[in-house]
Amino acid sequence: MQEPLETSELLAFCRTALARSMTRAARELGIPRATLSRRLARLEERLGVRLIHRTTRRLQLTDAGETLLGHAEGVLQALRAAEASVHQTDAVVRGELRISAPGAHPAFSRLMTSFAARYPQLHLEVHFGSQHVDLLASGYDVVLRAGLSIDPGLVGRVLGRTRLYGVASPAYLQARGVPRTVRELSKHACLLGYARGETRESYWPLRRGTRTLVPGAFTSNDPQMLKAAALAGLGIALLPTTIIHQEVAAGELIPVLRKQLGADARFMVLHLDRQLVPPAVQAFVAAAAEWAKTDPFAVGGFDLELAGPAINLKGKGRRR
Repeated sequence: MQEPLETSELLAFCRTALARSMTRAARELGIPRATLSRRLARLEERLGVRLIHRTTRRLQLTDAGETLLGHAEGVLQALRAAEASVHQTDAVVRGELRISAPGAHPAFSRLMTSFAARYPQLHLEVHFGSQHVDLLASGYDVVLRAGLSIDPGLVGRVLGRTRLYGVASPAYLQARGVPRTVRELSKHACLLGYARGETRESYWPLRRGTRTLVPGAFTSNDPQMLKAAALAGLGIALLPTTIIHQEVAAGELIPVLRKQLGADARFMVLHLDRQLVPPAVQAFVAAAAEWAKTDPFAVGGFDLELAGPAINLKGKGRRR
């Protein structure tokens, strides 16, 4: 019976595949690049297939490499869970915790610094990005995400709820008029984001559960950039209340089509659905839930119906 694959070789392969760089992967693993290269070579020799095409400028997974990556990450996650189960009996949170979050908000920074201080034996790796992270394939342990649903294979906890509203600056609405129906959006400049952080938006959700096609005038994967564009009078943006409540209260942004356009979303902390949840993941989920309850600037809770002064748009259209 053939011996199973070496864990160190699988780990070397997965880190290299995800980093797309042997130098970066070796640095993340804390080993010399030559050691990483030998482990990859042993793995390919053992399997009898080429897993990675290497050139001087880039790395590219072969078909066999793509297939192995999908299985290898699951194996490594199971090994981490097995190791965590051994430590479960001693109440000490240790090891490594990899977290993906959508942005470095000051309130979130307070959560991370207090969590790190509470568990000094735990090494934290926090990555910020707008792309929709696949926990099974990426090697992350926890992801914070705003959305309408939870992907299959994941479980989590709702930290807060927010609403998406269409907003624009008074100057833009003064110049272009206030849209009174969803159909009128076709005559406006719409500031668009990226669905799941990957595909440029073409549709906006409606409160009745459907969606509408919208024309794009400006696109960014960063909600703060879209807010800046709306403040600059470039068009109408669809944004969560958590990042626009202050501007709405000050009259710098005005909600439009508030009863027709937008949707309710949940801000969640998610992890893989498995029988043995590592202590570090359990500790972080609990800390995030407490943070969401006690930090007034954490998530959710802002009602645009109660915010914002009346704005006189000199007959160009009614505020909606």
